[in-house]
Amino acid sequence: MPSHVEIVEALCLMLKPVSEVRNADAAVALLLRLVNREFKVLLVERTESSLDPWSGQMAFPGGKRDSKDADIVDTVFRETFEETGIDLGQDCRLLGVLENVRSTVRPKLLVAPFVFLLEHEPTVVLNEELERFLWIALTRLRERVGTAKFPFGEVSAYLVERSVIWGLTYRILEKFTRILEQAIRGI
Repeated sequence: MPSHVEIVEALCLMLKPVSEVRNADAAVALLLRLVNREFKVLLVERTESSLDPWSGQMAFPGGKRDSKDADIVDTVFRETFEETGIDLGQDCRLLGVLENVRSTVRPKLLVAPFVFLLEHEPTVVLNEELERFLWIALTRLRERVGTAKFPFGEVSAYLVERSVIWGLTYRILEKFTRILEQAIRGI
């Protein structure tokens, strides 16, 4: 088994550099940390609200670009701090970014998923937009693929710890876990 350092370096080579992010209207943070030789990712549950199209769903910290943001990187730093209290300028490394993902809820919205490696478990302080958070081992996700039924039909989802992870978050996690698996195989 390759070391986590080798995996991280291989992953960096497979992710896009931040300088290549184009046309993103929003950004999310895939916050990874290494626990007992496996990667865990932070997911948050959005508070129920009629004003939020992703109300009650599991998600990554992040949100839409603000006119005050210098660029989309500023957006992911600002939104992550506002929602979770995690300062991405401290004790973490920006590994790269996945290809932009289009929202199906708002088809004009392009989301840039940034990947960060945290040096330690941060203190998470949720704002009013979020209900709870959990750290999920990426290996557990692959074991928990299933389907979820909604009024509009069935969708692919991860079923983890009383949570249904579907939609945009599911698609981003699928894309990321495939890249991670390729990085590990390539070492």
